[in-house]
Amino acid sequence: MSSTHSSHGSMASFQSRGIAALASRLRLRRDEQPRALWQRIVIALLLLGILCVIAWPFTRAHLQAIAVLDLVSNEAVPPALRALVGDAIVVREVTLSTAHGPVRARFFTPQNHPHAPALLLLHGVHHLGMNEPRLVTFASAMAACGISVLTPELPDIRDYHVGANSIATIGDSASWLVAENGGKPVGVMGLSFSGGLSLLAAADPKYRPSIRFVVAIGSQDEMARVAKFYRTGEDERPNGTAEMLPPHEYGALVMEYEHLEDFVPASDIEPLRAVLRAHLYEDLEGEKAALATLNLRQQSEAKQLKDVSSPETRDALARAEAKHVADMAGVSPHGHIGQLTTPVYLLHGEGDNIIPSAETQWMEDELPSQTLQAALISPVLSHLDLDGKAPGVWDRLRLVHFFALILHAAEKP
Repeated sequence: MSSTHSSHGSMASFQSRGIAALASRLRLRRDEQPRALWQRIVIALLLLGILCVIAWPFTRAHLQAIAVLDLVSNEAVPPALRALVGDAIVVREVTLSTAHGPVRARFFTPQNHPHAPALLLLHGVHHLGMNEPRLVTFASAMAACGISVLTPELPDIRDYHVGANSIATIGDSASWLVAENGGKPVGVMGLSFSGGLSLLAAADPKYRPSIRFVVAIGSQDEMARVAKFYRTGEDERPNGTAEMLPPHEYGALVMEYEHLEDFVPASDIEPLRAVLRAHLYEDLEGEKAALATLNLRQQSEAKQLKDVSSPETRDALARAEAKHVADMAGVSPHGHIGQLTTPVYLLHGEGDNIIPSAETQWMEDELPSQTLQAALISPVLSHLDLDGKAPGVWDRLRLVHFFALILHAAEKP
């Protein structure tokens, strides 16, 4: 009896100790649960913080892109974004030495960022050149984002001549900016025909080391194809279809102005050049004054030149194109960018009737996949302007994303 009782007592004691130990472990686990939860929360917050630090430069670039596009389109910048384009800027006039003589330029720099990354911004075919208001606004907005911006005058482009001399001027301007940028290569953004010429500068071994990336906005791939578009309203796409669009008279008038000797007798060139110049400059009073100096024959020639849709003028344009095939090839990226290693960003307006958007499709087709960083044909744009229509949310976001890529490319080490 006693041995049985003793055995039962020992068993009970053992069970009691086991239950106590289990209870103790359970109490520890209950105590550890809040601690483990807080550890997970802290780790998650740290990871989120690290992610935010990594993502912030790209997020900031998108917010800045929104503000820059608002500034360029003369819209009010949302108050929450004003600080992102609020850097004080310093603007100074400089003179650059180039292969074709001195070139004046304007340099926009962030006042509080002496070592800001640099961008070369090139105007399109416009008589105001570096003083064109949209260019000045855009350069100022980019500088307010913390990027130094140089806007050189391209003398030939300013006077409506798309010639190979401007390629050297672009390359020499990039080299000057590299020296100002501590020896680091710089981004180049070319508008209209300057974008195509910028790609040719990047393809030139002499200038390639100075150019970090190229942005071509509304630019030509093959000048001969663009010239044909001015006569026919048709620009072939790489897939064999054609983009059909009524061409703006501006394109054909520029072709006439550049090679006026192909259209009128030598004795009439200067008086008729004055008429076309005033017409292209949209100087109505100057055009009237120039027309008043013409004799009857010259007045008839002026009328014919300005009627770019007439069969006679189109025939004359075709003959002029045939005489300048080599010149047009010299200002065409086509055939020169297939081996380009400099990163490239392409933007074109879907409704562009000066340089049709099919030209960007040709460049997309030729550029190596590792070189082409982004390409966008946007219905929000015409040639270089917002087309006045209210953009859809998706189209607006795509345009913002494109410019954010540019800002990020310019700012990253």
